[in-house]
Amino acid sequence: MSNSDLLYRYLFEKHDVRGELVTLNETYDHILENHDYPVAVQRLLGEMLVATSLLTATLKFDGDITVQLQGDGPVKLAVINGNNQQQMRGVARLQAEVDDNATLKQMLGNGYLVITIMPKEGERYQGVVGLEGETVSECIEAYFRQSEQLPTRLFIKTGAHQGKAAAAGILLQVLPAHKGNDSEYEHLAMLTETIKAEELFSLNVEDILYRLYHEEDVTLFEGQKVSFHCTCSRERCAQALITISPEEIDALLTEEGHIDMHCDYCGSHYIFEKMDIESLRLNGGTNMESNNHH
Repeated sequence: MSNSDLLYRYLFEKHDVRGELVTLNETYDHILENHDYPVAVQRLLGEMLVATSLLTATLKFDGDITVQLQGDGPVKLAVINGNNQQQMRGVARLQAEVDDNATLKQMLGNGYLVITIMPKEGERYQGVVGLEGETVSECIEAYFRQSEQLPTRLFIKTGAHQGKAAAAGILLQVLPAHKGNDSEYEHLAMLTETIKAEELFSLNVEDILYRLYHEEDVTLFEGQKVSFHCTCSRERCAQALITISPEEIDALLTEEGHIDMHCDYCGSHYIFEKMDIESLRLNGGTNMESNNHH
């Protein structure tokens, strides 16, 4: 079975440790396809995409998660949005040139990792850590040390497979109920660290787990599909337009003849003509019928 864009959870029978493995080719490709990002930014978004998918799978909740990096460097913002159904989207905003070999620090300068969890029921939660680590994985491991106090390791690979962008990764985490003995967890982490990008991109999940842990008893659960999904819509754009002053809207219409709302995440365009705006004003934003150019 191919593990293209599937997330798997697994458990070690004899240790209080859980694992997750995800490969994200199509989803990653969708995030990159409407943008001309420098190579280093493509890698960064791939790492963040893998991390967000793995993080979402550790949470037992129904709702959304946002993982964002923000800083004062050439990359002002990089963000991945996901939810418990493993629907993902992401974007980066640049304010200067980025070298192909730029490190995380060189891209973001002084900045923060912000993780926001928005359950459908219950309290919104936000965790913030400084960008102390050299990689996205290290920053998220630091977040877990500070907020969850659960030893957690991420092993993330990005690159190319069969001529297309590929991103994949593994998360290992001590179970909350665990009773001491971190040496077992460290041993499993050392085994996991030996995984190569090419193995993650090309082997199926059973082969990867056997290659890493063939002396362990591992229970593998059924895979969950991961997909690109954008939440933009004509209706949301209309709601945003209602909040802009009529004078500004009229000035834009006079200048351009129409208003073109463009989604940074998926590249969709929503065109509003003068008659659409008049209709919006009459109906308070409830009538969305009209041109919807994708």
